[in-house]
Amino acid sequence: MDRTSVSGVDAPSGAGTLPDLAHAQNPEGVLSQLAVKTEQGLSSQEAAQRLARFGPNKSQEAAPQSIWRVVIHQLRSPVVVLLFVAALLAFFFQEWVEGFAILAVLLLNTLIGFVTEIRAIRSMEALRLLGSKSATVLRDGQLQIVDAGALVPGDIVSMEAGDAVPADIRLIHASGLAVDESALTGESVPVDKMVQAVPADARVEDRSCMVFRGTAVVRGHSTGVVTGTGHSSELGRISDLVATAKSERSPIERGLSKLAGQMVWLTLALTVCLALMGFLRGEDMLLMAKTAIALAVAAIPEGLPIVATLALARGVWRMASKNALVERLSAVETLGATTLILTDKTGTLTENRMHVAKIALPFGVLEASDVGAGDLAANAGLESLFVAGTLCSSASLGKDDSDGVGDPMEIALLRSARQAGMERTDRLRALPQVAMHAFETEKRMMATVHSDGAAYLVAVKGAPEAVLSHCTQVLDEAGAVPMDKARRDQWEQRIADLADDGLRVLALANKRVSDPEAEPYSDLVLLGLVGMVDPARSDVPEAIRLCHSAGVKVVMATGDHGSTASSIGRQVGILKDGARTIEGHELASMDANGSSMRDARVFARVSPEEKLFLVKAFQQRGEVVAMTGDGVNDAPALRQADIGVAMGIRGTDVAREAAVMVLLDDAFATIPAAIREGRVIFGNIRRFAAYLLSCNLGEVLVVGLAILLALPMPLLPLQILYLNLVTDVFPAFALATGEGDDGVMRRPPRPPGEAILGRPQWLRLTVHGVVLSGATFGAMAIGQVVLGLEGNALLTTTFLTVAFSQLFHVFNMRHPASHPLKNEVVRNPWIWASLGLCTLLLLVPVYVPSLASIFGLVPPTAAMWATILGMSLLALFLLQIAMIWLNRGKVS
Repeated sequence: MDRTSVSGVDAPSGAGTLPDLAHAQNPEGVLSQLAVKTEQGLSSQEAAQRLARFGPNKSQEAAPQSIWRVVIHQLRSPVVVLLFVAALLAFFFQEWVEGFAILAVLLLNTLIGFVTEIRAIRSMEALRLLGSKSATVLRDGQLQIVDAGALVPGDIVSMEAGDAVPADIRLIHASGLAVDESALTGESVPVDKMVQAVPADARVEDRSCMVFRGTAVVRGHSTGVVTGTGHSSELGRISDLVATAKSERSPIERGLSKLAGQMVWLTLALTVCLALMGFLRGEDMLLMAKTAIALAVAAIPEGLPIVATLALARGVWRMASKNALVERLSAVETLGATTLILTDKTGTLTENRMHVAKIALPFGVLEASDVGAGDLAANAGLESLFVAGTLCSSASLGKDDSDGVGDPMEIALLRSARQAGMERTDRLRALPQVAMHAFETEKRMMATVHSDGAAYLVAVKGAPEAVLSHCTQVLDEAGAVPMDKARRDQWEQRIADLADDGLRVLALANKRVSDPEAEPYSDLVLLGLVGMVDPARSDVPEAIRLCHSAGVKVVMATGDHGSTASSIGRQVGILKDGARTIEGHELASMDANGSSMRDARVFARVSPEEKLFLVKAFQQRGEVVAMTGDGVNDAPALRQADIGVAMGIRGTDVAREAAVMVLLDDAFATIPAAIREGRVIFGNIRRFAAYLLSCNLGEVLVVGLAILLALPMPLLPLQILYLNLVTDVFPAFALATGEGDDGVMRRPPRPPGEAILGRPQWLRLTVHGVVLSGATFGAMAIGQVVLGLEGNALLTTTFLTVAFSQLFHVFNMRHPASHPLKNEVVRNPWIWASLGLCTLLLLVPVYVPSLASIFGLVPPTAAMWATILGMSLLALFLLQIAMIWLNRGKVS
């Protein structure tokens, strides 16, 4: 092929302007506006000037997240702010140990979150690195290979099969051109292109005289003029649309922030009240300030951000082992809150590879999967059909069936013929090709001519209506018979039936001629029809069934045709129970909250703007939306969704840039696993948050009541901080490792606005806090009255009672209806490991003299130990009895 063969069209000199509605103008008008001549192209000087004027042919790339931005993200917590204020107050009152201890807690939490998040971010950034692309351009009258980023409006570009389209281009010349636009529009099969202008209001997918940046040529060759680069291209416009879509904070981030804020305000209120009461009673202000610090440290769950970060990080690591890469820790939990998944079709629900599904012959319709080696010898009609299909092709199939080059529909035909024992190379040796009539959009057919002894065989394939209209005979069991009206009606009905099944239909025909130059499309003999489909991935129906059992709606939004989308929707289980299909052009006149939208489960022929509209509409209805996709057209919706999930293999860089989660194996089935993981994580966070807060509430009651009742101080600030790091963090993290129960995916999603701790949880943890504080006061009373303890000995007794009652309290975190001895907490080995570790850590400041003096502790006597363990176990016993009584008849 001569890639320089373009029609010469003169244009006036000048800088040129971007053409308005290039698809609606003839080529000459576009060239005139761009001030370029097709036989010369732009000069190098003019190209440089336009590059400076219009900018490089690149989309805006997101800047890598800086280390400081990640650090700041870790510090944006009310708990962190309040702890920092408490540390400053400690330093102001020269309480150096307490101050540095609080700062150490802040540093530990920030470090854990920073390391986990930065690793995820850098992994995502590595995925986005792409190689540079080049283009064949006519400049200074000569074809040159230039970097695609240097293209400018007015450049004359040549393209052929296998080339990536480097910019938005108005076609000037096209021969048998077909372009894969699936990444841009979602259309699963190549789109035929022509030079003729189309109406001004034609949608992007219907602009047959244009090719767009980010797509690929699969057949034919062409020449065109660049009309849009960078942000002025369709791809650039979508990238700008992505930038306008908001990325909301996840439900868990909002929930933890709300919970932390509640604790901050509660702490401040308690501190102010106690300070006022102390001031009114005439207490020393310095003492009250130190007490306020102690109360703040007691009230704030220092372990909450640490354990939440570790729990989410563990979820990230677990998902990474299942080929899901998560950029933000909270993304895993967000999937757990998901109520609706809006998914693309091509490459997400389907294999993005055409397969022959059905073969229609005169005697009936065959399932292609039932055709195998040996069937051709027994069926002359089937053999003739496959001969025509393998000969009338410009594709090639490698040794591996997945290794094909050319039009996906032609590759599918070659693959099906190979399954039946026929190879294209063998057919070409027996019937050498002497001529080819390339596919023409106007005729919607192509033909090849082959030498067959003294005659020539013409093989034809194309759109079924076009081929059928040129057939005067049909190959029946008895040979070629006339195509009368009855037979023609029968074949037209077969075409309609295959199309109704969502199949792409091709008709195949042949004839024998004596002259290779004879008209190829007259007096054809119809051989049969082939129905093709981009099949659903084998694991998708089960994955969607799991989503439905978990109460998660699955909705498809695709740029493909309605019949094809509906067919796939029925195959995978999305379209059932009266659900309907809506096409994109209908959305503008529909009510987002209307019954039609609510009943729809498949949206076909939707544009990027319409996908974005759908995500926003579902969010306005209160849905937590997970959007899955792989194409450029999915990117705006991926960014707007509560969580965007992109495909790692088929996914474009723009889609991965917009997503917060990438499925490295492109398996939709990974999504239900992520939903389960998210639900388990939320349950674990709720469990350990209740544990932490009930423990801290017990400490607040102990300190606050002691101040109100003028009792000896039962806990010192440093002791409280140590307890919160030991008896809080390790058991809480053990609770965070729970694997969940078998019913996780049989329950509906929690309400989107549900708090981490609702009214039932607050009531329970309040009761828990009261019982824990009661055990401490009981130990204090026994120590003073029975054992005659005072000073550090009494302080040791109350300190260890608080500690061990909190450790035993972990067993109260079982599900209220579960068995007291057979439940998820008792079965968790990390619980027992944390209890052993915490016991050792509690004994260190008691029995190591240097630390004992810092903490104000003494080694306990046997009587003290009996009091400590007795009151701690009594609290556990009372709470277990209460749970059994309240849930009698529900124990499982």
